[in-house]
Amino acid sequence: MTGVILRLSDASYRWPGRATFSLFVPELIVSKGESVLLLGESGSGKSTLLSLICGTILPDQGIVTVAGADITRLSGGARDRFRAEQIGVIFQQFNLLPFATVADNIMLPLQFAPERRKRVADAAAEAARLCTALGLPDHVSRTKAGALSVGQQQRVAVARALIGQPPLIIADEPTSALDANSQTAFLDLLFAQTAAHETSLLMVSHDPRLGERFDRVIRMEHIAQIGRAAK
Repeated sequence: MTGVILRLSDASYRWPGRATFSLFVPELIVSKGESVLLLGESGSGKSTLLSLICGTILPDQGIVTVAGADITRLSGGARDRFRAEQIGVIFQQFNLLPFATVADNIMLPLQFAPERRKRVADAAAEAARLCTALGLPDHVSRTKAGALSVGQQQRVAVARALIGQPPLIIADEPTSALDANSQTAFLDLLFAQTAAHETSLLMVSHDPRLGERFDRVIRMEHIAQIGRAAK
Protein backbone atom coordinates (compact mmCIF):
# COMPACT_ATOMS: atom_id res chain seq x y z
CA MET A 1 0.00 0.00 0.00
CA THR A 2 1.98 2.93 -1.28
CA GLY A 3 1.18 6.38 -2.59
CA VAL A 4 -1.33 8.99 -1.51
CA ILE A 5 -4.77 9.02 -3.15
CA LEU A 6 -6.37 11.77 -1.07
CA ARG A 7 -4.85 14.71 0.79
CA LEU A 8 -6.41 17.79 2.34
CA SER A 9 -4.01 20.41 3.67
CA ASP A 10 -5.11 23.51 5.63
CA ALA A 11 -8.51 23.32 3.92
CA SER A 12 -11.11 25.72 5.28
CA TYR A 13 -14.68 26.46 4.28
CA ARG A 14 -17.44 28.73 5.54
CA TRP A 15 -20.98 28.24 4.24
CA PRO A 16 -22.28 31.47 2.65
CA GLY A 17 -24.79 33.18 4.90
CA ARG A 18 -23.96 30.94 7.87
CA ALA A 19 -21.43 32.90 9.88
CA THR A 20 -21.59 30.44 12.77
CA PHE A 21 -20.59 27.41 10.70
CA SER A 22 -17.12 26.87 9.33
CA LEU A 23 -14.85 23.87 8.79
CA PHE A 24 -11.07 23.74 9.01
CA VAL A 25 -9.11 20.55 8.22
CA PRO A 26 -5.36 20.91 8.84
CA GLU A 27 -4.56 17.56 7.22
CA LEU A 28 -6.26 14.40 6.03
CA ILE A 29 -4.43 11.69 4.08
CA VAL A 30 -5.74 8.43 2.60
CA SER A 31 -3.22 6.09 0.96
CA LYS A 32 -3.66 3.82 -2.04
CA GLY A 33 -5.59 0.69 -1.11
CA GLU A 34 -6.35 1.95 2.39
CA SER A 35 -9.78 1.63 4.01
CA VAL A 36 -10.64 4.50 6.37
CA LEU A 37 -13.72 4.91 8.54
CA LEU A 38 -14.60 8.53 9.29
CA LEU A 39 -16.75 8.82 12.41
CA GLY A 40 -18.77 11.85 13.36
CA GLU A 41 -22.11 12.85 14.82
CA SER A 42 -24.72 14.90 12.99
CA GLY A 43 -23.48 18.46 12.56
CA SER A 44 -19.81 17.50 12.82
CA GLY A 45 -19.04 18.60 9.26
CA LYS A 46 -18.93 15.18 7.57
CA SER A 47 -21.13 16.20 4.64
CA THR A 48 -19.14 19.40 4.09
CA LEU A 49 -15.90 17.42 4.13
CA LEU A 50 -17.22 14.97 1.53
CA SER A 51 -18.34 17.88 -0.65
CA LEU A 52 -14.83 19.33 -0.50
CA ILE A 53 -13.28 15.98 -1.41
CA CYS A 54 -15.66 15.50 -4.33
CA GLY A 55 -15.15 19.07 -5.55
CA THR A 56 -18.83 20.05 -5.39
CA ILE A 57 -17.66 22.96 -3.21
CA LEU A 58 -14.23 24.57 -3.07
CA PRO A 59 -12.31 25.47 0.09
CA ASP A 60 -11.86 29.13 0.86
CA GLN A 61 -8.21 28.31 1.52
CA GLY A 62 -5.97 25.25 1.33
CA ILE A 63 -5.68 22.37 -1.12
CA VAL A 64 -7.59 19.19 -1.88
CA THR A 65 -5.60 16.62 -3.87
CA VAL A 66 -7.19 13.50 -5.36
CA ALA A 67 -5.10 10.99 -7.32
CA GLY A 68 -2.30 13.54 -7.60
CA ALA A 69 -4.40 16.45 -8.89
CA ASP A 70 -5.20 19.58 -6.86
CA ILE A 71 -8.90 19.93 -7.65
CA THR A 72 -9.01 23.46 -6.27
CA ARG A 73 -7.19 24.56 -9.43
CA LEU A 74 -9.81 23.09 -11.78
CA SER A 75 -12.80 24.89 -13.29
CA GLY A 76 -16.29 23.78 -12.35
CA GLY A 77 -16.71 21.68 -15.50
CA ALA A 78 -13.25 20.19 -15.14
CA ARG A 79 -14.01 19.22 -11.53
CA ASP A 80 -17.21 17.48 -12.64
CA ARG A 81 -15.30 15.48 -15.25
CA PHE A 82 -12.49 14.72 -12.83
CA ARG A 83 -14.94 13.51 -10.16
CA ALA A 84 -16.61 11.18 -12.65
CA GLU A 85 -13.23 9.72 -13.63
CA GLN A 86 -11.53 9.41 -10.26
CA ILE A 87 -14.20 9.00 -7.56
CA GLY A 88 -16.93 6.41 -7.10
CA VAL A 89 -19.64 7.55 -4.70
CA ILE A 90 -22.02 5.35 -2.71
CA PHE A 91 -24.83 7.62 -1.53
CA GLN A 92 -26.76 7.06 1.67
CA GLN A 93 -30.05 6.99 -0.27
CA PHE A 94 -28.40 5.14 -3.21
CA ASN A 95 -29.66 7.71 -5.81
CA LEU A 96 -30.51 5.05 -8.38
CA LEU A 97 -32.68 5.81 -11.42
CA PRO A 98 -35.79 3.79 -10.48
CA PHE A 99 -37.15 3.29 -14.01
CA ALA A 100 -33.78 2.38 -15.53
CA THR A 101 -32.51 -1.18 -15.47
CA VAL A 102 -29.90 -2.32 -12.98
CA ALA A 103 -27.35 -2.64 -15.79
CA ASP A 104 -28.03 0.91 -17.01
CA ASN A 105 -27.69 2.26 -13.46
CA ILE A 106 -24.35 0.50 -13.00
CA MET A 107 -22.97 1.68 -16.34
CA LEU A 108 -24.17 5.28 -15.90
CA PRO A 109 -20.83 6.71 -14.63
CA LEU A 110 -19.05 5.51 -17.76
CA GLN A 111 -21.10 7.91 -19.88
CA PHE A 112 -19.40 10.84 -18.15
CA ALA A 113 -15.92 9.34 -17.76
CA PRO A 114 -14.21 8.31 -21.03
CA GLU A 115 -10.94 7.33 -19.35
CA ARG A 116 -12.79 5.20 -16.80
CA ARG A 117 -14.74 3.70 -19.72
CA LYS A 118 -11.49 2.67 -21.41
CA ARG A 119 -10.67 0.43 -18.45
CA VAL A 120 -13.79 -1.62 -19.19
CA ALA A 121 -13.53 -3.80 -22.28
CA ASP A 122 -17.25 -4.69 -22.26
CA ALA A 123 -19.41 -2.48 -20.03
CA ALA A 124 -22.45 -4.78 -20.03
CA ALA A 125 -20.31 -7.80 -19.19
CA GLU A 126 -18.56 -5.89 -16.40
CA ALA A 127 -21.91 -4.79 -14.98
CA ALA A 128 -23.04 -8.42 -14.98
CA ARG A 129 -19.77 -9.53 -13.35
CA LEU A 130 -20.15 -6.99 -10.57
CA CYS A 131 -23.74 -8.11 -9.99
CA THR A 132 -22.54 -11.70 -9.58
CA ALA A 133 -19.62 -10.68 -7.36
CA LEU A 134 -21.99 -8.72 -5.15
CA GLY A 135 -24.37 -11.65 -4.77
CA LEU A 136 -27.16 -10.46 -7.06
CA PRO A 137 -29.03 -13.07 -9.16
CA ASP A 138 -28.21 -13.38 -12.87
CA HIS A 139 -31.52 -11.95 -14.11
CA VAL A 140 -31.37 -8.81 -11.98
CA SER A 141 -29.36 -6.76 -14.48
CA ARG A 142 -32.49 -6.49 -16.65
CA THR A 143 -34.73 -5.55 -13.73
CA LYS A 144 -35.84 -1.97 -13.07
CA ALA A 145 -33.93 -0.61 -10.10
CA GLY A 146 -37.12 0.59 -8.42
CA ALA A 147 -38.39 -3.00 -8.19
CA LEU A 148 -35.45 -4.18 -6.06
CA SER A 149 -35.31 -4.65 -2.31
CA VAL A 150 -33.34 -2.13 -0.26
CA GLY A 151 -30.48 -4.61 0.14
CA GLN A 152 -30.34 -5.23 -3.60
CA GLN A 153 -30.44 -1.51 -4.38
CA GLN A 154 -27.53 -1.05 -2.01
CA ARG A 155 -25.46 -3.60 -3.92
CA VAL A 156 -26.30 -1.96 -7.22
CA ALA A 157 -25.10 1.36 -5.77
CA VAL A 158 -21.81 -0.34 -4.86
CA ALA A 159 -21.43 -1.80 -8.35
CA ARG A 160 -22.07 1.63 -9.90
CA ALA A 161 -19.33 3.15 -7.74
CA LEU A 162 -16.85 0.38 -8.56
CA ILE A 163 -17.27 0.06 -12.32
CA GLY A 164 -14.25 1.32 -14.23
CA GLN A 165 -11.99 1.03 -11.18
CA PRO A 166 -11.87 4.61 -9.87
CA PRO A 167 -8.97 4.96 -7.40
CA LEU A 168 -11.16 6.38 -4.60
CA ILE A 169 -14.53 5.24 -3.28
CA ILE A 170 -16.52 7.58 -1.02
CA ALA A 171 -19.32 5.87 0.94
CA ASP A 172 -21.74 8.13 2.82
CA GLU A 173 -23.46 6.23 5.68
CA PRO A 174 -24.23 3.22 3.43
CA THR A 175 -25.02 0.86 6.34
CA SER A 176 -27.25 3.18 8.38
CA ALA A 177 -30.47 1.34 7.48
CA LEU A 178 -29.09 -2.20 7.87
CA ASP A 179 -29.18 -4.65 10.75
CA ALA A 180 -25.93 -6.15 12.09
CA ASN A 181 -25.97 -9.24 9.86
CA SER A 182 -26.71 -7.19 6.75
CA GLN A 183 -23.96 -4.72 7.68
CA THR A 184 -21.44 -7.56 7.93
CA ALA A 185 -22.45 -9.03 4.58
CA PHE A 186 -22.35 -5.62 2.92
CA LEU A 187 -18.87 -4.81 4.22
CA ASP A 188 -17.58 -8.25 3.22
CA LEU A 189 -18.67 -7.60 -0.36
CA LEU A 190 -17.41 -4.02 -0.42
CA PHE A 191 -13.97 -4.87 0.96
CA ALA A 192 -13.56 -7.83 -1.39
CA GLN A 193 -14.21 -5.62 -4.41
CA THR A 194 -12.02 -2.70 -3.31
CA ALA A 195 -9.15 -5.02 -2.36
CA ALA A 196 -9.18 -6.61 -5.81
CA HIS A 197 -7.93 -3.35 -7.38
CA GLU A 198 -6.23 -1.66 -4.40
CA THR A 199 -9.01 0.91 -4.38
CA SER A 200 -8.97 3.40 -1.52
CA LEU A 201 -12.14 3.56 0.56
CA LEU A 202 -13.30 6.45 2.74
CA MET A 203 -16.54 5.55 4.49
CA VAL A 204 -18.50 7.97 6.67
CA SER A 205 -20.55 6.68 9.58
CA HIS A 206 -21.70 7.52 13.09
CA ASP A 207 -21.33 3.85 14.21
CA PRO A 208 -17.99 3.12 15.94
CA ARG A 209 -18.74 -0.62 15.96
CA LEU A 210 -17.72 -0.76 12.30
CA GLY A 211 -14.19 0.39 13.10
CA GLU A 212 -12.60 -3.03 13.53
CA ARG A 213 -13.20 -3.79 9.86
CA PHE A 214 -11.12 -0.85 8.60
CA ASP A 215 -7.40 -0.20 8.33
CA ARG A 216 -7.85 3.07 10.18
CA VAL A 217 -10.53 4.98 12.07
CA ILE A 218 -10.60 8.78 12.13
CA ARG A 219 -12.93 10.91 14.24
CA MET A 220 -14.05 14.22 12.83
CA GLU A 221 -13.20 16.05 16.05
CA HIS A 222 -9.58 14.88 15.72
CA ILE A 223 -9.04 16.21 12.20
CA ALA A 224 -11.43 19.15 11.90
CA GLN A 225 -12.39 22.30 13.72
CA ILE A 226 -16.06 23.27 13.55
CA GLY A 227 -18.02 26.41 14.27
CA ARG A 228 -15.16 28.88 14.25
CA ALA A 229 -13.75 31.30 11.74
CA ALA A 230 -11.87 29.48 9.02
CA LYS A 231 -8.19 30.14 9.07
